[in-house]
Amino acid sequence: MPIVFDIASRTFFLNSGGATYALAIHPSGLLQHLHWGAPLRAQGLALIRPDDRRPYTAVSADGTHCPESIALEYPVYGHGDFRFPAVTVRQDDGHQLLEPVYAGHRIVAGKPRLEGLPATYTESDAEADTLLITVRDAVSGIEIELAYTAFRDHPAITRSARIVNRGAAAVSLERAHSAVFDLAGSDYELLHLSGAWASERSLYRTRLRPGSQGVESRRGASGHHHNPFIALLSPGCDEDHGEAMGFSLVYSGNFAAEVEVTAFGSARVGLGINPHEFAWLLEPGASFQAPEAVLVWSGEGLGGMSRAYHRLYRTRLVRGRWRDAERPILINNWEATYFDFTADRLDGIAARAAAIGVELFVLDDGWFGRRNDDRSSLGDWVVDRAKLPAGLDDLARRITARGMRFGLWFEPEMISPDSDLYRQHPDWCLHVPGRVRTQARQQLVLDFSRPEVVAHIGDAVAAVLRSAPIAYVKWDMNRTLTEIGSAALPAGRQRETAHRHIIGVYALMERLTSEFPDILFEGCAGGGGRFDPGMLHYQPQYWTSDNSDGYSRLKIQYGTSIVYPLSTMGAHVSAVPNHQVHRTTPLRFRGDVAASGNFGYELDLAACPDADLEEMRRQIAFVKRTRALIASGDLYRLASPFAGNLTAWMVVAPDRRRAVVFAFRGAVEPNPPLPRLRLRGLDPALDYRLDGGPTVSGGDALMAAGLDLWFAQGDFTSKVFELVATGPVPE
Repeated sequence: MPIVFDIASRTFFLNSGGATYALAIHPSGLLQHLHWGAPLRAQGLALIRPDDRRPYTAVSADGTHCPESIALEYPVYGHGDFRFPAVTVRQDDGHQLLEPVYAGHRIVAGKPRLEGLPATYTESDAEADTLLITVRDAVSGIEIELAYTAFRDHPAITRSARIVNRGAAAVSLERAHSAVFDLAGSDYELLHLSGAWASERSLYRTRLRPGSQGVESRRGASGHHHNPFIALLSPGCDEDHGEAMGFSLVYSGNFAAEVEVTAFGSARVGLGINPHEFAWLLEPGASFQAPEAVLVWSGEGLGGMSRAYHRLYRTRLVRGRWRDAERPILINNWEATYFDFTADRLDGIAARAAAIGVELFVLDDGWFGRRNDDRSSLGDWVVDRAKLPAGLDDLARRITARGMRFGLWFEPEMISPDSDLYRQHPDWCLHVPGRVRTQARQQLVLDFSRPEVVAHIGDAVAAVLRSAPIAYVKWDMNRTLTEIGSAALPAGRQRETAHRHIIGVYALMERLTSEFPDILFEGCAGGGGRFDPGMLHYQPQYWTSDNSDGYSRLKIQYGTSIVYPLSTMGAHVSAVPNHQVHRTTPLRFRGDVAASGNFGYELDLAACPDADLEEMRRQIAFVKRTRALIASGDLYRLASPFAGNLTAWMVVAPDRRRAVVFAFRGAVEPNPPLPRLRLRGLDPALDYRLDGGPTVSGGDALMAAGLDLWFAQGDFTSKVFELVATGPVPE
């Protein structure tokens, strides 16, 4: 079994895909963290330390332990542990003291759902076991159910918490982290993914130091600036060696990921909803469900951690018809036309796209209301007959008659002050009475904490989706949240608004993806501003960044791959000079970068010369040949764009008989050294044919000695190799 309880030592062993997470019931009744890492045998772990008393620290009331120095699971504040707590509950007497101790546990097969929240899942009970531990505070009646799921085939543990008020009085929940636990040491480096619009998810790595470190969002969304993920790395950890511990939150709102190093050299790690401006009123009998945290341990460096996340997220987080289906190659009209188009102009672009093998045409912003710029009409999801006199159905059928699918852009969470919906319901946006309503991109945010608002937008979007043969939706979200207040909530519940809002977003996505299971939904938030596991549960791919410059995308896609699989990344070839950074790069370079994600184009095909169209035909043929491998294979990062002028990665099929290698050079250098690229992940006992030609090399040689990289002259050049094993599988 993945989960074993040793009665003698009162220790739980959670075994998940080659890793063990162990915790015990301390003699005091507290839950003590013991181990997370290499697999252990369930023989009674003799690691419960003797009381580690230190000068000038408090001792527990029963005299059994020093709260400040014991390694805990889901700790509280106020009894001598001065580190940040996992949970804070303000009770009717104004105090926050809790003493939740072990009250029981059960082990169930499979993985229970989290009601109203996205989460990983199982398709059979044999895939995982779940440990449900109840801790209870006798004075207040607060009960916390801690859920731990151990997957059999993934080195992943998921954690969440459900807080229940079993007392007689209402309380205010003011912190509810999904996972908190203590590590015995602090000799780690902290890795996180940070950036800004058009430069999302760059890698930052720093040694832990005494005090608090971490990342967070207070923007109402996970955001461009920090991703809801951190990792702790052992000294010297690289792509292939060392320990890596990942902490990923399946949530799309305000989050906090924090590490605190004590004076005694231990480290506390925590992940959950950001307590900033958060509170939740718990009436007697009511409960609150915290989001899910996904913890991955790897003894094979960052690469091993990433591949574990990739395999889990693409098969047991993403769901629905499109989880395993090949994603269509698309063309989006945005950078070709912006708001200025007619049905005939769009059909002309589609005709050229169909001729080169594109499979999906996407009509972006500007098709609804009176939307000739970004100043109006969000919320008015009615076709603009001035632009499309015969409606969406006519345009969609013209597109499908060319052998392509038809897709459409929406921004369902937003409202324009210049819209019919706003004039009818000015209180339907997030706002605080008497205060200014801050606009961004000339728009406000709908209050999705209100079920009637969610229902109205759901009805409007569903009506459009039923009106035409629509196969794809680009779901955009182009601003973060300000004036986070709701006209529908009383004063005592206003700090619930941000979380209720994101629950409403999830509810709308759940409704539409259930009503239209054949539609491929792609998420976007000013590009990659909400690229997180919560969104991927509903939308199997996400627009990785509004910055589609090929050279910029090397860092963006490389950083994103630390947690997220290539199958989730939207990656397109756009026009040059690039519309975001105004750089000009070769078409082949842009195509090779984009081929590692869900491939498409954002440019005016009518303005492309014949030579470019021919190169696009070659790119499309390559993508169709390799996209199944890219989507399902194992990623190995070979050279980092954050470390030098060379970037390289490769994808290896699960059976290791096929691989594709991508290498990119930025600026040309005089008399450069000839790089040799050592490959990873191949079968050393197999021989591989290179690019279908006569050259055959052993997997052992390709990994030990590598490939020579002869780049063409000039800046921004790329090389792509396809490897196919020859002969039968060795016995």
